[in-house]
Amino acid sequence: MYRKFTKPTVVISKCLEFEACRYNGLKISFDPLSLMIPHIDFVPVCPEVEIGLGTPRDPIRIIQKKNITLVQPSTNKKLTLSMNQFANSFLNNLKTVDGFILKAKSPSCGIKDAKYYFKQDKEQSAGKGPGLFTKKVIKVFPGLAIEDEGRLRNFHIREHFLTKLFALSSFRDTKKTKKISSLIKYHANNKFLMMAYDEKSMRKLGKIVASYDRSNLEKVFKSYEKNLEIVFEKPYKRKTNVNVLMHAMGFFSKLLTKKEKRFILDLFKQYSGRRVPLSALIQVIRSWITRYQNSYLENQTFFEPYPFELMDISNSGKGNL
Repeated sequence: MYRKFTKPTVVISKCLEFEACRYNGLKISFDPLSLMIPHIDFVPVCPEVEIGLGTPRDPIRIIQKKNITLVQPSTNKKLTLSMNQFANSFLNNLKTVDGFILKAKSPSCGIKDAKYYFKQDKEQSAGKGPGLFTKKVIKVFPGLAIEDEGRLRNFHIREHFLTKLFALSSFRDTKKTKKISSLIKYHANNKFLMMAYDEKSMRKLGKIVASYDRSNLEKVFKSYEKNLEIVFEKPYKRKTNVNVLMHAMGFFSKLLTKKEKRFILDLFKQYSGRRVPLSALIQVIRSWITRYQNSYLENQTFFEPYPFELMDISNSGKGNL
């Protein structure tokens, strides 16, 4: 019971293990990368090097006045235009992309935590926000899986990122077929997963599929894709996961012994109380799927949303869902 996965394409900050191109000439350690490389196609990029800054280089910073500008204080170089031009060119020429892993706190690649300053020669902070390159990423690809390497060291954040990433890459393959039958199959196989994330949006997607006629196939795919991204905007909740697992358990209610039922119900309570991981419950349900050969549940991506090899429960504790 192991899925075949579409390999997602992810743009990643080049300084994360790929090349020593950080402003101080160093390369940043990112342990999850070694697990990801066999399953994800990476496109490394360093926007600061791409706009002509060397390695090592003097730091750059974001200045917030009426407008946001990017400067290199030591040389007084104004970098806003060149960074925006590079970002537009790079992003618009990407043939395929499903997500981004970007360097935290970077004035080019930070997602929410790049430091903003009032003046280029003063240390007074004007707050935090996205780096200039990332601002363009969010504008062009607002619905994709976008995270920084700091937050991805948190298991639950990484789990949500990977779930969304592989769901979107699988849809990309589905869209390529230009067949309504492929979309119907995608929706059916992802029903439990989408139910765990956002049941209301899942039902809306079902109505979009049902609205198909031969004249509006392209419109149906576009509408489905837009709403699919909404499904995965926020991480799942434990309560909805338990609801999905209870629903799955219903397929075996007449086949299980009382002892087996008590065992899984106790696991549900432990999971709700944060004493066991979701994977513990999933493995029990998967064993029943295999034992009783339930083909409908076997095809549900909820039970394997991304490759099993990426299931590393190590957790830095950093970041919040």
